[in-house]
Amino acid sequence: MKNFVVDQSLKELTKHRTVVLPIACYETTIDHNIHGYIPLHWHDEIQFVLIVKGEAIFQINEEKLAVQKGDGLFINSGCLHLAEDMNNSGCVYICLNVSPRFILSQELYTTYVYPYIQATNLPYLHLGANVDWGKNILDAIKNINQLIQQKSLYYEINLTLQLTLIWQNLVINGFQLEYDQTEMLKSHRMKQMLNWIHLHYAEKIMLDNIARAGQLSRSECCRYFKRMLQTTPLGYVIDYRIQKSLVLLQQAESNVTEVAYQVGFNSTSYFIDKFRKAMDMTPLAYKKYKMDSL
Repeated sequence: MKNFVVDQSLKELTKHRTVVLPIACYETTIDHNIHGYIPLHWHDEIQFVLIVKGEAIFQINEEKLAVQKGDGLFINSGCLHLAEDMNNSGCVYICLNVSPRFILSQELYTTYVYPYIQATNLPYLHLGANVDWGKNILDAIKNINQLIQQKSLYYEINLTLQLTLIWQNLVINGFQLEYDQTEMLKSHRMKQMLNWIHLHYAEKIMLDNIARAGQLSRSECCRYFKRMLQTTPLGYVIDYRIQKSLVLLQQAESNVTEVAYQVGFNSTSYFIDKFRKAMDMTPLAYKKYKMDSL
């Protein structure tokens, strides 16, 4: 089981790099995460995904889409995203994270990379194996994964060639870039509200507090959460508290009442009720299950 560490703004804290290069490529099994899915997060690196087993539902900012085995995704820098296994398929995907500045040389970055990571109409691209440019990118992801695993002589040079090939195919796709200040502000405000929740989740939280963090009215705050996360602001607070409780419940010395108060519930019975609805079992049953599996 793998934990997934983010900071208060949901920025992932994993260092996406090899020892010498600002790039990481690895296989991820979605339901091996401690939460049973890859929770909402973002990072400065751009991400390429290739599904090698099963199928997954990805959410990127406000949009959701299914991705089948053999296909993949490009997820842009700074975009909020999560991944869930679809139909209990045991989904496994290759995840390639790379610093935008490593894709092309410094002289080409301003012209061919920066405009793409700043575009507000490019949170993601579906990479289909049935189109040439998509297949070329997916094949290059496989090649990079093999290069990093095998680390043969001069593999770093071959890796940069594959990255250039990926970006060339993305650019020749001909996607028209747009820059909408409203979209940029919306993303910034959402991250501000999430950051405030993650700093204060263990305290008493009111809707006014969350709205104020995003410099929004209560009603507009609710609309943001409904569009982006398909829940209410306070519903998200409860979900986040339960996420935080999962790690605590796996500690041998913890008990349900202590965990409930540590994550911000002021009633053990209310915590148990919400936990059961979210996890399909009680906190005690979850703790026992995790202890038995060690």
